[in-house]
Amino acid sequence: MSSSSISLCMIVKNEEDFIERCLKSVYGIVQEIIIVDTGSTDRTSEICKKYGADVYSYSWNNQFADARNFGIAKAKGDWILWLDADEKLDRSHEDLLIKAIQNPTATMYYLPVINYYGKSFPVDKEKSFIYYQPRLFQNHKGIQFYNRIHETPLFPDVNDSNYTTDYLEIPIHHYGYIEELIAKRKKADRNLQLIEEEYKNPEHSPWIEYHLAYEYYRRGDYQKAFDYLNESIFRFLLNSIKPPSILYRLKYGILIDTNSLDNALEGIEKAIVLYPDYVDLHFIKGYILFQKKKVEEALDSFEKCLELGEHNPKYLILRGTGSFMAEKYKKLCLENIQK
Repeated sequence: MSSSSISLCMIVKNEEDFIERCLKSVYGIVQEIIIVDTGSTDRTSEICKKYGADVYSYSWNNQFADARNFGIAKAKGDWILWLDADEKLDRSHEDLLIKAIQNPTATMYYLPVINYYGKSFPVDKEKSFIYYQPRLFQNHKGIQFYNRIHETPLFPDVNDSNYTTDYLEIPIHHYGYIEELIAKRKKADRNLQLIEEEYKNPEHSPWIEYHLAYEYYRRGDYQKAFDYLNESIFRFLLNSIKPPSILYRLKYGILIDTNSLDNALEGIEKAIVLYPDYVDLHFIKGYILFQKKKVEEALDSFEKCLELGEHNPKYLILRGTGSFMAEKYKKLCLENIQK
């Protein structure tokens, strides 16, 4: 295989409704397609082979990382790009991708994943959130996936200066949070089962409590979600690690959903001290202040949101918190002040 080539690596099962859209988005960009099929009974494999994919059957063992690693072990390309069947690569940035692999500034690149949510298709582009994930990395560098679920690629030695990361502004569009699709694939039940299995491991990461919290939050079980979230924060602190910003975003989102505004206002200030440039936290603060009729203070928060904007690869950002939603509440604040 020629220099600066890309191998697309995927794991699939019964994805005939989405896999073609995904493969079309990378066709002609990647030089190899590795498909790890964990037991499809539909046309998934047939569709993949139409795009020249090498399809490997794999006996599912409830470990996403193992399946990913099986796939990358088959890849011959200089770079590994990994996607899921319910995603597609934004082809309008093809030149940027070619430049990145020919003149790399990093061993691993984080790409913005645009996660759409809502009840059904077609998607509303305003209903989305962006989260940067490590989706492109150099092959044959010892990089492996870890975690039973919500797997992620990691360097063999994080302290080795030869391993570096960078951000690459090539969006990946992800449709897996659309409620219609979640119900059809029974993805939520599968996720919860796998996370609960990992939770039983006494050496599990504090991220597991966060993932449990998120799954229960999606089910509307706010108390259980809140308890797991606090457990996650505590365990990060116990390991002398600053709890990731996404935990605080979910925590204060739950307090808003349960109308616990006084508790939320007290805590959000502390979270902003930890993450002063996280637009979503400022938006949450502004929303709480607005609901509590502290309109002038709320106005300051929404102006801060507009100042920060929505482009910060360090954070999960809800579309609108640094633009149209912040503008809407700024206008409401000004209308209230002028009364």
